[in-house]
Amino acid sequence: MSKEERSSTLGELKKSGHQVLPIREEMQRNLIRKLSAGEALFTGIIGYQDTVIPQLENAILAGQDIVLLGERGQAKTRILRSLVELLDEYTPIIGGVEIPENPYEPISAQAKALVAEQGDATPISWLHRDQRYGEKLATPDITVADLIGEVDPIKVAEGRYLSDELTLHYGLIPKTNRGIFAINELPDLAERIQVGLLNIMEERDIQIRGHKVRLPMDMLVIATANPEDYTNRGRIITPLKDRFGSQIRTHYPTERDQEVQIMEQEYQHASVEGYSLAVPEYMKEIVVEVSQSARKSPDISQRSGVSVRASIANYENLIANALRRAIRLKDDTIAPRISDLPFLIPALSGKIEFEVLEEDQEEEVLQQLFENAVKTIFANYFSIDDVELIATTFNSETSVDTGEGLHSGFYQDVIGQIPGLGEAVSRLTPSDNPALRASAVEFILEGLYVNNLLSKDAMQGQFVYRG
Repeated sequence: MSKEERSSTLGELKKSGHQVLPIREEMQRNLIRKLSAGEALFTGIIGYQDTVIPQLENAILAGQDIVLLGERGQAKTRILRSLVELLDEYTPIIGGVEIPENPYEPISAQAKALVAEQGDATPISWLHRDQRYGEKLATPDITVADLIGEVDPIKVAEGRYLSDELTLHYGLIPKTNRGIFAINELPDLAERIQVGLLNIMEERDIQIRGHKVRLPMDMLVIATANPEDYTNRGRIITPLKDRFGSQIRTHYPTERDQEVQIMEQEYQHASVEGYSLAVPEYMKEIVVEVSQSARKSPDISQRSGVSVRASIANYENLIANALRRAIRLKDDTIAPRISDLPFLIPALSGKIEFEVLEEDQEEEVLQQLFENAVKTIFANYFSIDDVELIATTFNSETSVDTGEGLHSGFYQDVIGQIPGLGEAVSRLTPSDNPALRASAVEFILEGLYVNNLLSKDAMQGQFVYRG
């Protein structure tokens, strides 16, 4: 609907025949239309096509309030915000009143008085779907006034009586009428605030400082919570839990390639003029495997989870260190290597919680994660028979130095010195780009090491592989 076609008064709106549906019916209609047309739903959400998304669709078709249960970094907030796509692009509301209201069915004293006074001349505003979404992060200091409302002392000072409904200043929930109201980390709300949500979700009425205000609000309520907190033994009150129609469990990506897709979609990388980025697939897979291994590690707390943001931050650090090397060594290709993995530790350490460990053990745990990830990914590219010849060419006097500070050209000489290495490198990368071939050399040597076919010594940021 173009701006010229939008009615500006209630009379024009009636004459146009524009229908204003309750929000749940509006979302149902738009979802049915999208499903019938085969349109993509929840753009940017990866890995939930066969699990979470069908359950979301069912909840919307059933017209239910929803709670998403999951650990951090499972796209819960993105799902909340993407529900806006199921609203009409614009919807009419009564202009000049405090809360968004259906022009055909005003609910507040202010709107009712305006319609009674001006009739068909009542002004109409048009609300974009993005303005119909309200979100609040639950914290223990949230008050009833924040969410529901409070008596406005300025209005009282202007001469209105306390008993007058027009003295009220509405909170975030009434101001999200005709929209979607989302609460992140619902159990973190104080119990008395949770109680205040009960009638809003069921009877749709509110009470403010003794004012019994009947506001039949039209909204969808959706919340997120950590599963550990969302139990009667946690911090959620049972009556509020009972008000949600659907409880949908989110999860981390079940397939490695799904997490690689998410990582590539979300990472931040500044384009640097004069440098090209070339990240080998095995390095992307190693970064993701580090996170997936951490989700199974007994040394890392699984109660708080290992967020997909860990993979994203690790990927950003990996590329950043490769860029730093390219700048320092005047190489025009940004190609991450195995020797860049230690630079993931600052990113990863801030994204996970360790079980009780000595301080110096934490880095050992992370190093083990890196080695396990390399071993898993290496097995997808080579069998031991494929690379055993390379290992057998090493003897007590043979050694190869690697390191994040070595120029790509150095590795060209290494390829020529070790029989079989060149063929293995070409199998990984048909490109003759020295930076990509250097990365392949390090991956192969580290793969031999983690499979106990070579030994490795760490020396001041460099690594020496020996037979």
